[in-house]
Amino acid sequence: MFAAERRQLILEMVRANGAVSLRELARVVQTSEVTVRRDVRALEAEGLLDRRHGGAVLPGGFTRESGFPQKSHLATAEKTAIADLAAGFVEEGEAIVVGAGTTTQELARRLARVPGLTVVTNSLLVAQALAHANRVEVVMTGGTLRGSNYALVGSGAEQSLQGLRVSKAFLSGSGLTAERGLSTSNMLSASVDRALVQAAAEVVVLADHSKLGTDTMFQTVPTDLITRLVTDEAPAHDDRAATELQALADQGVQIAVAGASGGAASGPGGTGAPGGEPVPARQQRRDVPLPGPRRQVPGAAGLRSATALGEQPAGPERARVADMRRR
Repeated sequence: MFAAERRQLILEMVRANGAVSLRELARVVQTSEVTVRRDVRALEAEGLLDRRHGGAVLPGGFTRESGFPQKSHLATAEKTAIADLAAGFVEEGEAIVVGAGTTTQELARRLARVPGLTVVTNSLLVAQALAHANRVEVVMTGGTLRGSNYALVGSGAEQSLQGLRVSKAFLSGSGLTAERGLSTSNMLSASVDRALVQAAAEVVVLADHSKLGTDTMFQTVPTDLITRLVTDEAPAHDDRAATELQALADQGVQIAVAGASGGAASGPGGTGAPGGEPVPARQQRRDVPLPGPRRQVPGAAGLRSATALGEQPAGPERARVADMRRR
C-alpha cells in the first residue's frame, strides 16, 4: 500500500471513530507502528488530525464520542484482557454498579459466573450480558435510552440511583488523565456516571492504554476518587502512557496492568491475577490513604447481604434496597 493510500485510510478511521490507537491503525493498514507514526505526523502537519498518547484524534484537542458499532471493533484484545483482570476484583455476594461501554460489557460477560452478585447498571448491553445468569441479580436504572451506546441517561436514571450504596463501581470513558481524571464526550452520559460514582465505596476505571493522556469534554470521575485503574500494557516506546500511569500512581491510584495474553500485574496495594508478575517500577503506586469519606460506606455491606444473600437489612438500608427494586 502506497503512503498516500495508507494516510487516507488512517484519516478515514480517525474521522469515523474520533480516536484510534497506533496499534489499531497499524493492524488495519497492515504495516508497522513506526510507519503509522510517520504517517500520523505527516497528517498532523497538514492539520488533518492531532497526535495523542499512543494514537491519533480529531483536531481540536477534545475527542468526540464514537458510536457502539465503531467502538466494538476497536482494541478488542486489550478490552478482553482488561475485563479478565477486572473480574478478579469482584467477590461472591457483592453488590456493584457497572456503567455503560464496550469494555464494561466485556466485564459483564465474565461476571455471569460470580454467584450471589447484584449488578446495578444503566447499560442495556451489560444487562443483556447478564440476562441468563441465574445466580446474578440485575437491577436497571430508569431513564431515557441513548441509542449510540445503548445506555439509559437523564434525570430518570440519576433519580433512581439516589440513596443507593454498593461496594464498587466499574466505569469506562473516552479519556483519562492524572490532572483531570476520567472524562467522556457526552454531557448526559457524564452526569449518570457521576451518580454511579456517588453510589460506590470504591471506583474502578477500565481504560486501555490509548485513552491514557486523552482529555474529553465532560469530567466524570476526578483522579482523587479513582481507587483503581485496570489497563493493558502499552507498547514499549509509548513513554507518554508510562508517564501518565506514573502520575496517576503518584496520586494514590492503584494500577493493575493486563497483557493481551491475559497476564496481569499490579502495584502495591493492588491485586493482580493469579500468577501475575510485579508491575514495573515506573508503574508502582505510593501507599497512600484512599481519599474522602465516600470510600467508607457502611451501607455497602448491608446492601450486599440484603440482595445477594437473602437477608433483610435493618432500618434505612432496607428502605434503600426496596426503593431501588421498585424503580
